[in-house]
Amino acid sequence: MIQYSENGRIPFEKLMDLYNSVGWTAYTKDLNVMKKLLPGALSYTSAWDGDRLVGLIRTVGDGCSILYIQDLLVHPDYQRQGIGQTLVTQTVAAAENIRQIFLSTDNTEKTVQFYRSVGFVTMEETGAVTFTYRGDK
Repeated sequence: MIQYSENGRIPFEKLMDLYNSVGWTAYTKDLNVMKKLLPGALSYTSAWDGDRLVGLIRTVGDGCSILYIQDLLVHPDYQRQGIGQTLVTQTVAAAENIRQIFLSTDNTEKTVQFYRSVGFVTMEETGAVTFTYRGDK
């Protein structure tokens, strides 16, 4: 049975294993960045199968007006079992008084369907636009 822990201690090697399992090497190639992920988060919830870290959602924000879901990871061996849905649902429920909840992610059919299934819509559907800084101008 999967157990969930809010802001609980996560051994560094287990965090590295989870990020590597989903191929997020942009994070894991810099150990100094990895060491700042959890201390720099507004909150995070981890999913555990015994002592194996199998999922994580990490948020950043100010805790009152904006929440950004920075990372949602589920180990490939545990995907399609409701872990990601539970992590998102718990996070959104805990943020019920926060005005804006955002995330950005890959534009794949699988990913879009997942986020729609847990209540997210595109910014375009809200009549808004989102900008990102490219840094090359």
